[in-house]
Amino acid sequence: MATAETVDMGPAHPPKVESIKAFDEIEVDLKKMLQHLRHETNKHEPEYFKAVSNLSDHELTNFSSDDLKEVRVATSAYGLHLFGKVLIPDSDPKHSFPEVPSAAYFMFRAFIPSDAETAKLHGIHLQETEMPDGDKVFKAIFQQGDKLEWFDV
Repeated sequence: MATAETVDMGPAHPPKVESIKAFDEIEVDLKKMLQHLRHETNKHEPEYFKAVSNLSDHELTNFSSDDLKEVRVATSAYGLHLFGKVLIPDSDPKHSFPEVPSAAYFMFRAFIPSDAETAKLHGIHLQETEMPDGDKVFKAIFQQGDKLEWFDV
């Protein structure tokens, strides 16, 4: 199994043609999973999607490959691990360009096996952080300044 310690992970950069192609292959699954995760986490930990609680499911998933803003690629013996950071365009009602720092993003992980050309969605980043006082912070929505780093699914 690939881990952050066993792969060669490249730097964050704007997506290139290959990353956009992979994104297009998983886009439908990505939208389904994002909606499903929000519905499931809202049952017990609505804090995960609190930053976009004002958005409908349609607004939450109203993104395309144009909204893939940053990627990192990790190479393992099995293939390529694609990490992506996607802008949720409806999180900024003015649709500012460049994006405002408070705009909402989510992060995903996909995999492209070395013996195949088709990408498969592995997961969406759900971050659970334990604070020094024992409280936990739950986060599925990130901001522009949050770094795209390795995460397990």
